[in-house]
Amino acid sequence: MRSLIISVDLGSPDYQAHADEFVMLARGAGAVIVATVTARRSRPDAAYFIGSGKADEAVLLAQEHDAEVVLFDQPLSPAQQRNLERKFSLRVVDRVALILDIFALRAQSHEGKLQVELAQLQHLATRLTRMWSHLERQRGGIGMRGPGESQLEMDRRMIGGKVRVLRERLERVQRQRMTQRRSRARGATLSVSLVGYTNAGKSTLFNAMTRADAYTADQLFATLDTTTRRVWVEGAGQITLSDTVGFIRDLPHALIAAFRATLEEAIHADLLLHVVDAASPQRDEQIAEVDKVLAEIGAADVPRVLVYNKIDAVGLEPRVECDAHGTICRVFLSARQRSGLEGLREAIRQFANRSDDNATPFQNLQSE
Repeated sequence: MRSLIISVDLGSPDYQAHADEFVMLARGAGAVIVATVTARRSRPDAAYFIGSGKADEAVLLAQEHDAEVVLFDQPLSPAQQRNLERKFSLRVVDRVALILDIFALRAQSHEGKLQVELAQLQHLATRLTRMWSHLERQRGGIGMRGPGESQLEMDRRMIGGKVRVLRERLERVQRQRMTQRRSRARGATLSVSLVGYTNAGKSTLFNAMTRADAYTADQLFATLDTTTRRVWVEGAGQITLSDTVGFIRDLPHALIAAFRATLEEAIHADLLLHVVDAASPQRDEQIAEVDKVLAEIGAADVPRVLVYNKIDAVGLEPRVECDAHGTICRVFLSARQRSGLEGLREAIRQFANRSDDNATPFQNLQSE
């Protein structure tokens, strides 16, 4: 679909990384980018976010390039979205809606589809309420008699009913996961989860460790559904390894809430392998974003090892780094080339065999 991108620089030092990431999101959703408008503002305009003058400029550019949709790289309020759609006479999709759209496109499992639908409905319900609030205040009058207000109430009830049903279904899934976790705990199986920024190579590493065939691609959010496999690690025994959904900066709260059942694999894991794209110039910022989401879902205290993947892209050799206690805290490897995996196995082995009396929590060392 022919798309015009509106990119807004609000003075953030990582603006360019944010803008490049949005372009990847747009292409991942199937957009054909025909033009880009860049706006610099100290704060968002209440009506159009980018101001009326820049909006007029963007409208002319959209007409010139026959754009079919406008993609906005910031979250918009319902009023801002409505004003922009009226000005462009085109659909306007903001960052949150674009991420939701990609999730809807990629979800494969029944659980994943339920989670995406719940997030979409919650997003829609917020928009519906605010979009019609100006009509509610009129309380009748010309054009508001009859089904006008009641239609809004019916829409609300319908969305509310669907949300309740989806939550009940997801709660059943959550109970099933808890049962599975208890079963693993009874069997004294070490639970290890892969977490990390989207496109860091988690699924490639998962495949390398398990010889599975989880879907991999050089795109954001290639994996949405948690996959768990049993893996034998020499010296540690049988472990369960889980591949989870990737994180991204400004991940919509509705998505974090909806995917909580999936993300609980990280909360209840014994050990987290935080996969980092060693080739990304923004790797430190991405580590911080992942840490932020882990804290939000209650997994901040779960022991973890930083796994720097894609070292082949930056000419590094496989190695491990230890903290002051001799505990492996960083592993450098290439999942694609399957080099450095023994270092990761050694980190898992070391964690599995630590004594309860002398156990040292794995540190989350972000940068030195």
